[in-house]
Amino acid sequence: MKNGTTVVPSGTYDVLVVGAGFAGLYAVHRALGAGFRAIGVEAAPGVGGTWYWNRYPGARCDVESIDYSYSFDEELQDSWVWSERYATQPEILAYLEHVADRFGLRPHFRFDRRVESARFDEGDATWTVTTDAGEAYRARFVVLATGSLSAPNKPPIPGADRFAGEVLFTAQWPREKVSFAGKRVGIIGTGSSGIQSIPIIAEEAASLTVFQRSPNYSVPAFNRPLTEDEQVRVRAEYPERRRRSAYSGAGTPHETYPKTVFEIDEAERLAAFEARWKEGGVLFGKTFPDQTVDEAVNKMARDFAEAKIRAIVADQRTADDLIPVDHPIGTKRICTDSGYYATFNRENVTLVNLRREPIVSITERGIETGGSSYELDTLIYATGFDAMTGAVTRIDIRGARGARIGDAWGEGPVTYLGMAIPGFPNLFTVNGPGSPSVLANMVLTAEQQVDWVVDLLADCRSRGVTEVEARADSAAKWTGHVDEVAHRTLFPKADSWYVGANIEGKRRVFMPYIGGFGAYRRTCEQVRAGGYEGFVLTARSGEGASR
Repeated sequence: MKNGTTVVPSGTYDVLVVGAGFAGLYAVHRALGAGFRAIGVEAAPGVGGTWYWNRYPGARCDVESIDYSYSFDEELQDSWVWSERYATQPEILAYLEHVADRFGLRPHFRFDRRVESARFDEGDATWTVTTDAGEAYRARFVVLATGSLSAPNKPPIPGADRFAGEVLFTAQWPREKVSFAGKRVGIIGTGSSGIQSIPIIAEEAASLTVFQRSPNYSVPAFNRPLTEDEQVRVRAEYPERRRRSAYSGAGTPHETYPKTVFEIDEAERLAAFEARWKEGGVLFGKTFPDQTVDEAVNKMARDFAEAKIRAIVADQRTADDLIPVDHPIGTKRICTDSGYYATFNRENVTLVNLRREPIVSITERGIETGGSSYELDTLIYATGFDAMTGAVTRIDIRGARGARIGDAWGEGPVTYLGMAIPGFPNLFTVNGPGSPSVLANMVLTAEQQVDWVVDLLADCRSRGVTEVEARADSAAKWTGHVDEVAHRTLFPKADSWYVGANIEGKRRVFMPYIGGFGAYRRTCEQVRAGGYEGFVLTARSGEGASR
């Protein structure tokens, strides 16, 4: 029994998918369409993945809604009407619920069940997956669509459990409305969720104290409703837009400025920065083609952004604290905001620079820092995630020959194409480390990887192959390539969650593939065309065929 309902009996399946976000929904849909007996398991009570849990005030995607959507079905694409340029969490969740219903996917999921362990049986090449509901599912193949940003991070602050007031996490926001009226609110963290929620909370709270360890660059969203004429134009342009996105660097049709900064004068350079700034959000980080490679070009972008921030923030010391000095712009994900910097001009908002005034402890009444005490009624953790790997390593996964995922990834994640892990046959990850994932439009990357995996499984079925495992040398070579490509850029200079720097004790390795979505897609296509080179495929007879 769980939550007063009868536990749904477990069973045996061809494909088991963990997660019901963009990747998980499509994985189940695609597996069913290929004739596999498939099931999905999801910890939340419903579909949505990260867009189910992250319902904090102001939650909004930083990829344009018309791009951050499925491309696999033209009727779905043409029938759904996005209301805004950048969709909010409720609209994205409504879209995913619509997709689940349109394609009849809900009956193929078991909700409100968190996967606790997965064991590979070398005797019959199947996985046994157990949940916190006491179930045990058996499946030939397991697809981990667990999300890159889905394992919440609660930093180990002394006294955290002592606080007697209301405690909230942006990554696990309550479904019911939260009121801040008349309350003294504190929020720890100025990443994306903090930057999006702070302006809204400040409008309602009696006071808001923002505890910032590391400032981040943020660009206004310049969000607006999509007009009816735009809706018509988008539908007409979708085929070409999707074609350009499919082999682009980031899974969207946007391109950098056609000239380098050294080919133009200062006036043209500033105009290019201004135009891209007004496009809003993360796109500013890609104004010029070498902006995250050449430090001189990056400094020009930083100077432009710094001037924008100083033009908004009235107090010079506050502006100093809000401007990053520890990383090149764009090497941490640029945030997208609606009035973030202007919020610090409000009389009821205080910024605490934790690098100058670190937190000593959390008490029953609030937060003690090295210099002050802050009494609070509500404490919000906007402290992000154990990104890329956390949702996987929090599951007790044991593969072949005694392999444990925690050990296999102890020195950093090792994958082949970001989808397969040596030592863990018949197990696949979507948008995991070693793939473009968070550096691209994750809806399109999910479609591409799911299609590739399901095509591999269908090929195995046709050939009688029951076991698929990435070769250790292939994974080592690919992981080395991921690292090499990253170090051709400025990205490793930032202590970002891309390298796990926000998690105490986590090995710092640049995890996503920065070589571009198009380049990654072509590599995957080459591997498939070559008979899945880099994998060991084992048939029912027990004979292995190295690829």
